[in-house]
Amino acid sequence: MTDAAIPVTQSAVERFTDRYLRSLGCEIERQDERWAVNVPNGLDSELLSGGVTLICSDDADDGDLEPLHPESSFFQQLISEASEQTPTGRIAIGANDVEIQAPEWLQESDVEIRSVDFAPYYDRTAIVVLFQVGIETVSEYQTELLRTVAVDAQSEEILPTLEETFLEITSLDNETASSKQAKVETTEVRPLLDIAREQLIDRIGETVDDVHQNASRAADAEVEEYRQMQQQRIEELEEKDSRLASRIEELSGRTNSDEEDERLEALKKRKELKAERQEVDAELTDLRRRRDQGFPERQREIRERHALEIRLEPLTLTEVEYERGEIEFELTSEDSTHVVTLGYGSGVGVTEEVSCHACGRTFDRQNILYCLNNGLQCETCGN
Repeated sequence: MTDAAIPVTQSAVERFTDRYLRSLGCEIERQDERWAVNVPNGLDSELLSGGVTLICSDDADDGDLEPLHPESSFFQQLISEASEQTPTGRIAIGANDVEIQAPEWLQESDVEIRSVDFAPYYDRTAIVVLFQVGIETVSEYQTELLRTVAVDAQSEEILPTLEETFLEITSLDNETASSKQAKVETTEVRPLLDIAREQLIDRIGETVDDVHQNASRAADAEVEEYRQMQQQRIEELEEKDSRLASRIEELSGRTNSDEEDERLEALKKRKELKAERQEVDAELTDLRRRRDQGFPERQREIRERHALEIRLEPLTLTEVEYERGEIEFELTSEDSTHVVTLGYGSGVGVTEEVSCHACGRTFDRQNILYCLNNGLQCETCGN
């Protein structure tokens, strides 16, 4: 399964920010890592109100500088603002806009593709949703992702190859990409958006598990550190209790003194120490009880602080019109030639599965085409 993602690198952040700010009419004066952004009068932007000076780093000691990096609040707000400005759009992908994409089982094969002919029959529509994914704990772990999911509007089929094509066409390096007003209705979009969200949840499962494991390890370490601290406190109190007991016993012997002043002083001091020992015993009893229970309240507090918060926010939705039809691959291997005709979409790739003529296993990345003996055969059957 593909993981169509926009790498949120520092260079990508800077290129996006530069392009977006200039599209708003802002002027940017650069001096090393500092960007002085002059905002035109009348620009409706709370984020840029009055201008701003950016520092392309996460180390900004000057309070007047706004850090610009993938995790910075400025960049996150800029992404949100940009998506609010243009939340929807429409692009068309024709046969002439993208290269023909052979399936992986054919790309990795030693069988030669002699010729390719794509015949588009009709147009289809898909939506491509750009999601901002936030996976974080309140304590320390935070992961920001940008992910796309493409869904065919008619069949509700997930189109992973179209996601990659969309990212290539709309990348910051592609100056020719342009978008028009979307035509799709809100009532049509809602079920497709739900499908895209469910697909995204499945895809980020491994990433969520990784972050969860890191957070769990951090929580375990903090719980153990707290347990050791409390055990140390218990040992200190036990030692103090022993000293107090010895001191009280010593004073008890002095309460029988013939000297009244000494006897009264001993009684007074013993009373004070007994009160202090009662406080020590009470704290010690409480600590032992909580230790035997595993410090449940503290554990709960630590676990809650390290719990994951996952945000899936659709930033943009693009309606993609693409051509669909049939593609013909003429294949040759040694003295054999075979013509394969398959369903195909521009920017989408082959839309149907092909099986080995001998064993019936579906061709894929692991089970590639091996030879053309009596039809298409996989490696297991061809040897």
